[in-house]
Parts: sequence; C-alpha cells; structure tokens
Amino acid sequence: MNKQELVDAVAAVTGESKAATAEAIDAFIDVVTATVSKGDTVQLIGFGSFGTGARAARTGRNPATGAEIQIPAAKTVKFTAGKAFKDLVNG
Repeated sequence: MNKQELVDAVAAVTGESKAATAEAIDAFIDVVTATVSKGDTVQLIGFGSFGTGARAARTGRNPATGAEIQIPAAKTVKFTAGKAFKDLVNG
C-alpha cells in the first residue's frame, strides 16, 4: 500500500474528504519524523513505537574490489510493533 492508497482507505473508513485525510496523515508523519529526529520516542499503545537505535562502527568489504573499508557508527530509525499488532499478524 502506498501513501495515496492509505489516504483513500482512511478516508473511506472515516468519511472525511481525501484532502483532509491527506493533510492529517502528512501532519502525523511530520510530527513522528520531528520527534524521532530529536531522539525521542513515539509510542502508540497497541500499534507500536517509533524510536532511534544505534549501529556500531564495523569493518566491511567493498564488493567490487574486495578491499576492507571502515563503516562508521550511525543512528538508525526503528519501529517496534506492539503486542496487539504482533498477535494480529501472527494470527
């Protein structure tokens, strides 16, 4: 499902216009992005939480030449599904 399909589905469920639904989804994405980029976590009980993780520096290999390269440490964005969501997916 892409963003437009999401907008269409949410608009159908809520009865709101597609424009208002798209605006609400954009606002949600903006708030989650800004919050997580500051290092905070967004928790939606029953759905999951968005947060940051850390990836340690490591040695990798250039696949073209086989030469070893250093890959620097980095912050990552992670989503952890909530229990209810996991249970629904696992049937």
